[in-house]
Amino acid sequence: MKEIVIISGKGGTGKTSVAASFASLAAGRGVIVDCDVDAADLHLILHPEIVETNLFRSGHKAVILTDKCTECGRCLAFCRFGAIAKTTDLNNQPSYQVDPISCEGCGVCVRVCPTKSISFPENLCGEWYVSLTRFGTLVHAILATGAENSGRLVTILRQKAKQLAETAKLDYVIIDGSPGIGCPVIASLTGATVALIVTEPTVSGAHDFQRIAELTRKLKVPAMVCVNKWDINPKKAGEIRLHAETAGIASAGNIRYDSAVTDAQRAGVSVIEYKDNDLAGDFRAVWQAMELFTEKGENK
Repeated sequence: MKEIVIISGKGGTGKTSVAASFASLAAGRGVIVDCDVDAADLHLILHPEIVETNLFRSGHKAVILTDKCTECGRCLAFCRFGAIAKTTDLNNQPSYQVDPISCEGCGVCVRVCPTKSISFPENLCGEWYVSLTRFGTLVHAILATGAENSGRLVTILRQKAKQLAETAKLDYVIIDGSPGIGCPVIASLTGATVALIVTEPTVSGAHDFQRIAELTRKLKVPAMVCVNKWDINPKKAGEIRLHAETAGIASAGNIRYDSAVTDAQRAGVSVIEYKDNDLAGDFRAVWQAMELFTEKGENK
């Protein structure tokens, strides 16, 4: 079982369109994972039917138990994040409240409270799902607005997908990763078989490609590059391929600019399903290059 991670140094490069097309081409042979938990959108193309729902809890927030609180003020004095405020209740009596947005979950207030009047429950940060799609099983999630620990949630999704793939003896786990180089990207990449870096031929695309390429090198994950919309700036596309070659990153091919990508998204289908044309041929060629690359890696 091979893990293929589709990543990009910035958002909007076409990563999810590539992931959806890969899912179509590997239909019945893999588990699909949407690890872009901060802004998940693969479900818009795959139309999943949820069969399993799980709560994602991570981190803690302080909650003052007003019925036990003696208003001693120690929590306010020791909080270094300005998360505790002194207010008055309806009877004009002093009261202390915790702002859940400002609270960093350090737990100092819990430790210093002499009457044990502060609870420290685990946060409910979102939900994650196992779903059925026309291409196979999809593991995906919804992270609550402003919630942290997205890297931990990504790890949970990958572990579940690998378990399902191994149980069913499937060939692939196809991961739609997050853009950038932050924690959820690192959690998506670590230990993967190969990473496909999707970039675009622009100044920002070239810059962010270099950042994500350096991350794959540091994590020792073999990488390939795909230049999406290469024909809008062939010169810049050539510069990116040259830099990739210098960095030891193989080319998986290019994808031309075509409004059919947007049309397919509007129709809620992958490019492969939408129209069998030269554009679909580009996606197929990239997939075949990825398959060949992973097979060579196994045979080393």
